[in-house]
Amino acid sequence: MEKARPLWSNPLQFVFACISYAVGLGNVWRFPYLCQMYGGGSFLVPYVIMLLVEGMPLLYLELAVGQRMRQGSIGAWRTISPYLSGVGVASVVVSFFLSMYYNVINAWSFWYLFHSFQDPLPWSVCPLNANRTGYDEECEKASSTQYFWYRKTLNISPSIQESGGVQWEPALCLLLAWLLVYLCILRGTESTGKVVYFTASLPYCVLIIYLVRGLTLHGATNGLKYMFTPKIEQLANPRTWINAATQIFFSLGLGFGSLIAFASYNEPSNNCQKHAIIVSLINSSTSIFASIVTFSIYGFKATFNYESCLQKVILLLINSFDLEDGSVTADNLEQVKSYLASTYPSEYSAIAPQIHNCSLESELNTAVQGTGLAFIVYTEAIKNMEVSQLWSVLYFFMLLMLGVGSMLGNTAAILTPLTDSKFISSLLPREAISGLVCLINCAIGMVFTLESGNYWFDIFNDYGATLSLLLIVLVEAISVCYVYGLRRFERDLQAMTGRALSWYWKIMWAVVSPLLIISLFLFYLSDYILAGTLRYQAWDATQGQLVTRDYPPYALAVIGLLVAASTMCVPLVALGTFVLRRLKRGDTAPVS
Repeated sequence: MEKARPLWSNPLQFVFACISYAVGLGNVWRFPYLCQMYGGGSFLVPYVIMLLVEGMPLLYLELAVGQRMRQGSIGAWRTISPYLSGVGVASVVVSFFLSMYYNVINAWSFWYLFHSFQDPLPWSVCPLNANRTGYDEECEKASSTQYFWYRKTLNISPSIQESGGVQWEPALCLLLAWLLVYLCILRGTESTGKVVYFTASLPYCVLIIYLVRGLTLHGATNGLKYMFTPKIEQLANPRTWINAATQIFFSLGLGFGSLIAFASYNEPSNNCQKHAIIVSLINSSTSIFASIVTFSIYGFKATFNYESCLQKVILLLINSFDLEDGSVTADNLEQVKSYLASTYPSEYSAIAPQIHNCSLESELNTAVQGTGLAFIVYTEAIKNMEVSQLWSVLYFFMLLMLGVGSMLGNTAAILTPLTDSKFISSLLPREAISGLVCLINCAIGMVFTLESGNYWFDIFNDYGATLSLLLIVLVEAISVCYVYGLRRFERDLQAMTGRALSWYWKIMWAVVSPLLIISLFLFYLSDYILAGTLRYQAWDATQGQLVTRDYPPYALAVIGLLVAASTMCVPLVALGTFVLRRLKRGDTAPVS
């Protein structure tokens, strides 16, 4: 007798699982960057439009497919057509790549969380040099937060060619991160359903606490004004619209198979349309909410750096020209500099190289995303807060919960097709399959704890999923509308939910969303390949800053393999299915 498919205990568990998966690190460390780069408040215009024409419809499509077919990604697309099994295989491959490197972020969050209990925070000051005669030269040229990230956390090598050894402390944190994920997925929906309440809700509690604190920080209004001041001219920039579409696409986690896997554990009568709208709106609202928090902190950091710069210049002028204390202020600094330069030209020119051009605008214009925002910019702001240890613990615990929530979805995309397989499930129990997946991912993930590991992390992050996911979701939309049949799918949905499908969803699925995905695919293909932008940022310890280098040939080969390993699953599996079906029917030509 076939074992009954496990179900979520209630629809709320499913919604929390989707929110926990969709609301992740990208909401905190990429959306604020895009706002900063592409028009501030005006970026919300293309963002909301792309949510309506791309994000929400495609999310509903994947949830509906999973709920209708009641299988993981491979089985769901095989049910639609045997030739489409490769779509599910491609989703599993991409999720496998993502899981390998994504949990490294959780390892870094653990590392920073453990160090957050120290007083002072270890990234707040530069260490002494070997002779103990001053501060470490690399740290002085960079900053204490950059030094802690690149030297203490990553111990990064000068280039990707110099691999170095495994860093045992980050490696142990990675083991801990995978152990946590394994415990969360051990019992399938039974354990995951309980964990998602925590991983989905706790980040909001921390964000609310940070919002209250951020709004009370000196200079927070400078950051908020910068965020919400619209730059209307950016609406004419095609990249603004492309990045808005890309952010919606990847923020919701489309194409990985996670949403299909989650929806497959729903009751057939579940209102997945309502849940798609709820998850989409919560995900986008969280991005905006997180940006308000980020820019309040960002404004504090920028104002602090600006005022510190002014104070250094003022002290330099007072000491160099024996001026009275209080005679030079931020308000009259420029006038005093002009007076001294004209009255004491030789003395002023001698100290001129030490006088910085302090600018609040330039501080606010410094755009950072990803790990740079999470582990450098935020830590620089936190170290200057009162009771900095408390704010550091809260922040990195929030990052950890966001990361774990996303990992539950990533691993579900891998495990559901495996446990759905009668052959695999007959050989191993679910706990053993889950443990094996975690173990393999953890073992391969040790590559990212090498001294060159951060460079490989960037390769997987930049090229492991982008083109593949666009192709996967494009094939998904075309398959539902033109292979399975939109009218047939409409009847299925009406039978499940008792509601007719509106014209909005049909137009988006059949026309608008596929055309938009094709446009994004062509953009990425031209931008990354034809434009020759395959370069990376390497850490130069002698300069204390990042420098641009070309990828070596073997790194380019890995990039090609990452893209091909998933995208080629679609045509190769279709071709293999065609050949096997021909052989099975005996349609091959006889041998003479």
